[in-house]
Amino acid sequence: MAQSIQQKLNKIALWQKIIFALIFGLMIGLILSPKGLGALNEQNAQQVALWVALPGKLFLALIQMVVIPLVMSSIILGIAGNQDTEFLKKVGLRIFPYFVITTIISVSIGVAIAAVITPGYFVDGKLLKDLGVNAVAISTEISASSIPERVAAMIPANFTQSALDKDMFAVVLYSGFIGVAMTSLVRKQKGLLLDITESVQTLSLKVVNWAMKLAPLAVFGLLCDITIRIGVEALIGVSAYVMTVLLGLVVLLCVYLLLVFMIGKIPPWQFLSTIKDAQLLAFSTSSSAAVMPLSMKIAKHKLHVKKPIAQFIIPLGATINMDGTALYQVIAALFLAQVFGIELSHSQIILLMLTTVGASIGSPSTPGVGIVILASVLTSFGIPPSGIALILGVDRILDMCRTTLNVTGDLTACLLMNRWLNKAV
Repeated sequence: MAQSIQQKLNKIALWQKIIFALIFGLMIGLILSPKGLGALNEQNAQQVALWVALPGKLFLALIQMVVIPLVMSSIILGIAGNQDTEFLKKVGLRIFPYFVITTIISVSIGVAIAAVITPGYFVDGKLLKDLGVNAVAISTEISASSIPERVAAMIPANFTQSALDKDMFAVVLYSGFIGVAMTSLVRKQKGLLLDITESVQTLSLKVVNWAMKLAPLAVFGLLCDITIRIGVEALIGVSAYVMTVLLGLVVLLCVYLLLVFMIGKIPPWQFLSTIKDAQLLAFSTSSSAAVMPLSMKIAKHKLHVKKPIAQFIIPLGATINMDGTALYQVIAALFLAQVFGIELSHSQIILLMLTTVGASIGSPSTPGVGIVILASVLTSFGIPPSGIALILGVDRILDMCRTTLNVTGDLTACLLMNRWLNKAV
């Protein structure tokens, strides 16, 4: 009997399990939340939320445990494992300008939508009264790390420290240097190192496969935890801001689908159907790193992207291709500027766009990092970082949405690069 149930569960697709977990998590969360149906009081709800979120935290911990060896091995194999010595040059000359251009497009969309809707003017002034301790703590933490310092820190002078700090951009650069250096080795040395690197990737993927068995339970726990803690009140207070960000992300998704249709020659609905597993996992975990192994699998086996391209672009994109995050940051900055009555000139808005593009590159692909980067952007333009407290309550929900777009952008880039390089199977 138990074996029969297990077989039936195994036949259910991952995306179906995740959707069920999403819905069930939201329902249970609303029932238990003091800000929902109120089945539990505030103290008990917080305790239950901690335990319910445990599977999700274990899932993310398992992924993060192997994300550095997985990223390193994937990029090294993507570069050094390819017999075509012109591969790196061809991909590099296309992918980096592509990432920069799509990020500029995303922040342009954000600026345009924020200027038209002006969500900051819909905020009730009473909501500003409670800005205090948490926001100050965030601004104090970020002020120690300026944009120039972040740029200088991208070079992995101390790889051990970069690994400890989970500086994924430094890891990518380090891996890139190793991969390029390996291409110049003699065949015997190169073959031995490639075998070792491939073994590291295989072991990392094995741990990821174990973690994926927890994915539906993790999704349920994370969504239930969020719903118990924030309820629906946080959404109502800044609903105009939330809708502005969501509208911007929808427009960005349409841009991706247009590129997929015009360049990738794939109908938008077919593309969305193909990548839905990765999108749902990104939505529920808010981590591009957690979705990276699944994204590579989808790119290689469903989008028919050549293995070296997928191995190179997916880890790289998870680190520097943060279009959804960049769009969110520029809308949030303009929203808070409107809330505090700060008028930004056209030149300041252009500078804000460029700063946002730079700040989004090299962002750690972990949950909640967008709000941290936002604080550094705000301080550069005289916008009180304390305003972050106003949007902190809904950040997790928006983080889930923007991570979904980040992952969609990575898979779009894979498809387009595969097409441009005439490598399609």
